Amino acid sequence: MKQPFANLEKYDIVLASNSPRRKELLGQLGITFSTRVLNDIDESYPDDMPACDVAEFISKKKADAYRKSMRDNELIITADTIVVCDNSILGKPSDTNDARNMLRKLSGRTHHVITGVTITTADQAISFSSTTEVSFASLTDSEIEYYVDNYKPMDKAGAYGIQEWIGCVAVTAMNGSYYNVMGLPVQRLYTELKKI
Repeated sequence: MKQPFANLEKYDIVLASNSPRRKELLGQLGITFSTRVLNDIDESYPDDMPACDVAEFISKKKADAYRKSMRDNELIITADTIVVCDNSILGKPSDTNDARNMLRKLSGRTHHVITGVTITTADQAISFSSTTEVSFASLTDSEIEYYVDNYKPMDKAGAYGIQEWIGCVAVTAMNGSYYNVMGLPVQRLYTELKKI
């Protein structure tokens, strides 16, 4: 399949992610790509780093890890998504109890979903982040239990996927990209890819 823009035709595009949501979203751009996943990438960040900078910082660390083995004709896309509530970063829950606690924290509140993205070629690296403000209705304990028991919050920042049941019943307002909340700000990514 021909790429939607000619400037990418010389590249083998690699999505450095195991996320089915990211694969789906990048595929919707009409871009031909493969996936590659490295295990045990250090995703730590300085304790004093502002929360709004963390996702982009981690996307750069991931890019550095892939740079060591990338070929000259490859373009690698790395990304990281975090949820920030009251300046506290909610990553992926460690267990179901942690997932319930995260959802209780988000219940009836407004939070920010931030995705950092780095596009890396042999010649350059472009990094950016996208922020979406999401407001939740108040959730009952039984609603939280239902979601945690019937869906898969363990691989999602903030313990929820907006495209699932909880997005239908909890999200009262949103300012910014819906796809960013899913894990990839595809419109911004498309814009940046056109500049390569």
